[in-house]
Amino acid sequence: MAVNKPDMEDYLDLFGRYEKDFGPAYMEPEDERYRLLFDQICRLLAQASDFNLSMPQEFRQTAHRYLAGDEFTVSHMRDPQIRHFMLSDLYDYVHLRHKMGGKAW
Repeated sequence: MAVNKPDMEDYLDLFGRYEKDFGPAYMEPEDERYRLLFDQICRLLAQASDFNLSMPQEFRQTAHRYLAGDEFTVSHMRDPQIRHFMLSDLYDYVHLRHKMGGKAW
């Protein structure tokens, strides 16, 4: 049975609430909005949907480890630049998939 949520639109909608061009966010200073976005993105990534399973496993693994409280991952993701960089990479990936017609690479 196919699981359709979350899908690409869920990510596009979530990123769209924050900025129209999220790419340079990794250079932004620490901000409560980005902490919340990171948490929301991790919760989306942790779900087993068709879209999530088609994306690079590194995004999903980081989210699962972070939410599970993995000591190394939580410590690593405390650095705002690293969180912002992950968000920026995921933003780029989702938008490229959207522009390419949704096909996984």
